[in-house]
Amino acid sequence: MTLSPYEVALLAEAEARPEVVVLTAENRAALRALPARLGPRFVDVGICEQTLVGAAAGLALGGRIPVVHALATFLTMRAFEFIRSDVGLARLPVKLVGAVPGLLSGANGPTHQAIEDLGLMRLVPGMEIFCLADEEELVAGLPHAIASPRPVYVRHVATPARYWHKPFTWGRAEVVGAGCDVAVISAGYLVGEAWDALVALRKDGVEGRLVNLRTVAPLDEAAVLAAARAARLLVTVEDHLLTGGVHSAVVELLSRTGVAARVLPLALSGPFAAAPLPAALEREEFTALQLARRISAAIER
Repeated sequence: MTLSPYEVALLAEAEARPEVVVLTAENRAALRALPARLGPRFVDVGICEQTLVGAAAGLALGGRIPVVHALATFLTMRAFEFIRSDVGLARLPVKLVGAVPGLLSGANGPTHQAIEDLGLMRLVPGMEIFCLADEEELVAGLPHAIASPRPVYVRHVATPARYWHKPFTWGRAEVVGAGCDVAVISAGYLVGEAWDALVALRKDGVEGRLVNLRTVAPLDEAAVLAAARAARLLVTVEDHLLTGGVHSAVVELLSRTGVAARVLPLALSGPFAAAPLPAALEREEFTALQLARRISAAIER
């Protein structure tokens, strides 16, 4: 069986660190090749996310590094109290990998849409949040997530990269471009659409910069504040509810530091109509061309 890049990276971490244990709540889509290779270090608890997180906390107390996998919506919502109380309050190094977050849930309905997950995880004491743009960043950041002594939530994305990334540093945003007309701050799958939107805007003479947060917690405050001070328009782009996610983190920072900026928030207003990803992007106006039009209209106002 051919291994995916994520499986290769996770297997390498397991081989280098005997304390790594991989767990899942019957969510094996990204892990199909690992049970045979990890043997007893691969545990499937079935569809019971609370048990998954509780077991992971127990393993962490015993010196293990559990890397747990489940659908993002059920992992962060159904097991939230276990994450907060068993993992967060105890500051245990449990790694929580949420599958098909945000718009990536595609044709699944509202019950399967993780559009509140970042807000929930930002409330957990000590939680770090790795919100990667694509599979390249997933592989680059995974060793850092596993090495962290703190709990980490990973918003799993396995799509191809849209552009050449700069070297990965945990807790530091990737800033591409230095234009001062607009600065787009994003995290997760929509980073690629935001990048393509800025490419389209450049053809119309609009110079911008992309701030790919990579980690929502810790937040790269210096990169966000530099963008806010330099650009005439600050845009936050996320496939998450407006409350609690990237926009909330950004405006909380601006408020706390007293930095004034004109901010255009582009986020989900609620559950979206179930559809394949291209159609969902179109309906929610998150394609690159739609983002470019929305940003251009805001600049002209």
